[in-house]
Amino acid sequence: MPYFDTASTAPLHPVARQALAAALDEGWADPARLYREGRRAALLLDAAREAAAEAVGCRADELVFTPSGTQAVHSGIAGALAGRRRTGRHLVVSAVEHSSVLHAADVHAAAGGSVAQVPVDRSGTVTAGGYADALTASTALACLQSANHEVGTVQPVAEVADVCAEAGVPLLVDAAQSLGWGPVEGAWSVLAASAHKWGGPPGVGLLAVRKGVRFSPQHPADERESGRSPGFVNLPAAVAAAASLRAVRAEAEAEAARLRVLVDRIRRRVARLVPDVEVVGHPDRRLPHLVTFSCLYVDGETLLHELDKAGYSVSSGSSCTSSTLTPSHVLRAMGVLSEGNVRVSLPPGTTAEDVNGFLEVLPAAVARVRAALGSPEAEPVEPVADSVEVDALGLRCPQPVIELARAVRTVPVGGTVTVVSDDEVARLDVPAWCSLRGHDYLGEEPRPQGTAYTVRRRS
Repeated sequence: MPYFDTASTAPLHPVARQALAAALDEGWADPARLYREGRRAALLLDAAREAAAEAVGCRADELVFTPSGTQAVHSGIAGALAGRRRTGRHLVVSAVEHSSVLHAADVHAAAGGSVAQVPVDRSGTVTAGGYADALTASTALACLQSANHEVGTVQPVAEVADVCAEAGVPLLVDAAQSLGWGPVEGAWSVLAASAHKWGGPPGVGLLAVRKGVRFSPQHPADERESGRSPGFVNLPAAVAAAASLRAVRAEAEAEAARLRVLVDRIRRRVARLVPDVEVVGHPDRRLPHLVTFSCLYVDGETLLHELDKAGYSVSSGSSCTSSTLTPSHVLRAMGVLSEGNVRVSLPPGTTAEDVNGFLEVLPAAVARVRAALGSPEAEPVEPVADSVEVDALGLRCPQPVIELARAVRTVPVGGTVTVVSDDEVARLDVPAWCSLRGHDYLGEEPRPQGTAYTVRRRS
């Protein structure tokens, strides 16, 4: 069964498995102790730190191991903000950051700080100018992911870092998705990453803080890991994380070239094989192994189950699931279709046969979901009125858009349809549907029991 969800977590790399087993035998002692076993453990930890720092592009004494990538992000943001509290309490983030960054921003705002979000375009890309506009004299820290976890868009980190440096503001980079493919370019100040994203063991993060960056750890004093990550380091896991990072980097150039060909095939053929699909993310500036697309009139959770039954493990940023009633913040910020969203992220070693098999089962899987939901038929309908209002209260994604698609066929060109919905997802999906189908979105109006979204038919 092909596993196509390495953006969530990558299978354990063989080198990580070997290093973990060896370190369990040799690195179990406390590396802070002076006896033989402690010295042996300290040598292993130092070697792991050197290897990880080389891959990151920093000095070994600038890097510490943390219990997770999320912990690295939270510690990095809190420490950098605290270190520059005299400058101010303003934090700048992009609108498409990982939830770990946005949750840290929420905590900062709840404690009295201010947060500015830099918008993105429909490809999910920020601009250096957007960051320049957001920075103020009281900005203590800016954050930017190196590549997006949902759509694969690679951000202009070097350009943003230059803008931040000119303003005297440190830049924290969440490099979780990209570090396995190469170092992060530019003069970043703080960097966080997570080992399970590149085939290392779970439960290991990296936090790098450049020399000269004002940084104040926000936890009780601890003598380990330069005081930046408290507690006993999971030394065997850290050794495995560093070893696997070095291994995947050695393979990265060749593997990226090979996987990009397969991803390009998916990007091209999905739009041909499946009607009413929007491929999202930047067409060129993107991770080599990841592609995301959204399907009109499709329940994302049901589609994922259909693909799982066919033997393909994929993920989704779709809001159409039982656990999430709000749109993905990434897709919402981009202004693209969220319903029926599928994220495919290929692991190393994926073959053309694996991808071809996925493309063979996908159209039928989408068709089955659409048929079960009663998606609109293609036959023309005689217009019945110049203006129609549809009551979609109580219906959940993708049903409001399905009802809209049915209704728009009952008005003449130039006629309007108003769909009233209490589903939060409709605020994103109705405008995205209009963009995809070529109709005019006229805006929204609050109603006592929901929101009215009005559309003008153009063809």
